[in-house]
Amino acid sequence: MKAVEVKNLIKTYGDIRAVDGIDFDVNENEIFALIGPNGAGKSTTLRILATILTPSSGEAFVYGNNVRKDPDSVRKLISYLPEEAGAYKALSGMAYLKFMADLYTDDSKKKTEAVEVALRIANLGNRIKDKIKNYSKGMTRKLLLARAVMMKPKLAILDEPTSGLDVINAMEIRKIIRDLSRQGMSVLLSSHNMLEIEFLSDRVGLIHRGKMYEIGTAEELKKEHNAKNLEEVFMATAAINRISL
Repeated sequence: MKAVEVKNLIKTYGDIRAVDGIDFDVNENEIFALIGPNGAGKSTTLRILATILTPSSGEAFVYGNNVRKDPDSVRKLISYLPEEAGAYKALSGMAYLKFMADLYTDDSKKKTEAVEVALRIANLGNRIKDKIKNYSKGMTRKLLLARAVMMKPKLAILDEPTSGLDVINAMEIRKIIRDLSRQGMSVLLSSHNMLEIEFLSDRVGLIHRGKMYEIGTAEELKKEHNAKNLEEVFMATAAINRISL
C-alpha cells in the first residue's frame, strides 16, 4: 500500500489555483520531497494531506484513507509540522514534551515512551531543562520535530523542516529525518532548498505555480536534463515548459 496517493488534486481560492491538478505518490518508508520556489503550492498540498485544508476537487489518500471523507482515520496515522510552528516559550523543553504527550494519549506507559522517543530525537542534553525562550532557533526546531514524531506516526508531514537554520543545525535535522525513515517512517516534506533536498530525499516532485512538472530521483532528473544539480533541473524544466519564474 502507498503511504500517499494524490490524484488530480486541485485547491482554488477564488480565481487562483494554488494546487492545479497534481498527481504523485509516496511509497512506504520513503522520503519524498516537494521542491520548488516560494508560492509553488507545496504548503497547500501538505495542509490538504494533513486534513487542515479541504481540496476543491481531486482525491488524496493516506494509507488508503481518503483525506476528505475520512479525516479522522488519516489523523491517527500522521504527524504534521508546519513551517511556522512554535512552542510554549514559558515552559522548559521537558515540560513541553510531557504536556504534548498528555494531549496525545491518556495511557501513562505510552506517554512515557513518547517522551523518551522525543528526548532521543531532540538530543538537547541538559538544555532540555531550560525554558524554550532561551533556545536557539535550531534547538527549538529539533524540539518541535521531536514533538511531531514522538508518537511514531506512519507518515510525517514536514513543511520546510530546516527553513532558516544554519548549516550545522540543518544537517542535524536532515540526519534525524533520514534516521526516522530507516526506522520505518514514511516522510513527505517540502522545501525551496533544492540542493539540500537532493541529499536527503529518495524521490522529489518539482512543483511550480500549483503544477507538478517532474517526479523522480535526483539522479534520474539530473541525467534526463544533463544537469549538475536540482537547481539546474528546475531551470531546464522551466525553459522546456516556458514557465515564467
